[in-house]
Amino acid sequence: MFQIMIVEDDRSAARLEQAILSHGGYDTILAENGARALELLDQHHIDLMVVDLMMPVMDGYTLTETLRRNGSNIPILMLTAKQLPADKYRGFQAGTDDYMTKPVDEEEFLLRIKALLRRAGIVHDHCLKVGAVTLNYDALTVSREGQAQTLPPKEFYLLYKLLSYPDRIFTRIQLMDEIWGMETETADTTVNVHINRLRKRFEQYPEFEIMAIRGIGYKAVLHF
Repeated sequence: MFQIMIVEDDRSAARLEQAILSHGGYDTILAENGARALELLDQHHIDLMVVDLMMPVMDGYTLTETLRRNGSNIPILMLTAKQLPADKYRGFQAGTDDYMTKPVDEEEFLLRIKALLRRAGIVHDHCLKVGAVTLNYDALTVSREGQAQTLPPKEFYLLYKLLSYPDRIFTRIQLMDEIWGMETETADTTVNVHINRLRKRFEQYPEFEIMAIRGIGYKAVLHF
C-alpha cells in the first residue's frame, strides 16, 4: 500500500481527506502542522503529501520550502481555501507539484493524486512491470515468460515496494512499519529473513537484484 501524509490542522477536513484517500486504496498518516510532518517523515516512508497552507507552528509554504531546500522530491499537493492567483503562484514558487482549492471534488482529488504518483515514477495500478517480469498486486503473483508463482503476502509486498522505487534505500524500520505495521511485535530481523527468501527465489532472474546496504537497509537494483 502507498502512504500519503495529510498535513492539516482542521480535524474535520483531515478526517474527510482521510476518508476519501482510504476509499481510493491509500494508507494515510496525519500531521497537524508542518513541524509535526517533518518529525513523522523521519519515522515513516511517505509516497506523497497533501498539505494545507494556513496552519499554526509551521504553515504549508514553509514546510514545502524546507523539504525542497533539503533535497526532498516527495510529491506535494497543496490543498487550501485560498483561491487568489498570488496564493497559487507562491505555492508553486515554494515547490509544490499541484494545487487544489477547497472544497475538493472527490474524483478530481484522487485523479490528481494518481497523476502526481505517476509523474513521480510511482506505480499505482497494482501491476508493476520490471523488464520481462510482471508483479500483480491483487493476485500476489510474479510472472516471467509465461511462468507465474504466488508469493506469501509479506514477501510479495516487500518485493513490490522495493521494485517500485529502484535504487531507493529503505531502512529496516521503514519496511517493518509499512509491511508489518507499526504495532507489530515482530523483530526487525524478520525483514532480513524475508529478503533472503526473495533473493533465493529470484536469484536466476537477470532483471533485478536486492542489495543490502550495510548498517542501513536494502534497495532494489534493475539490470535492463
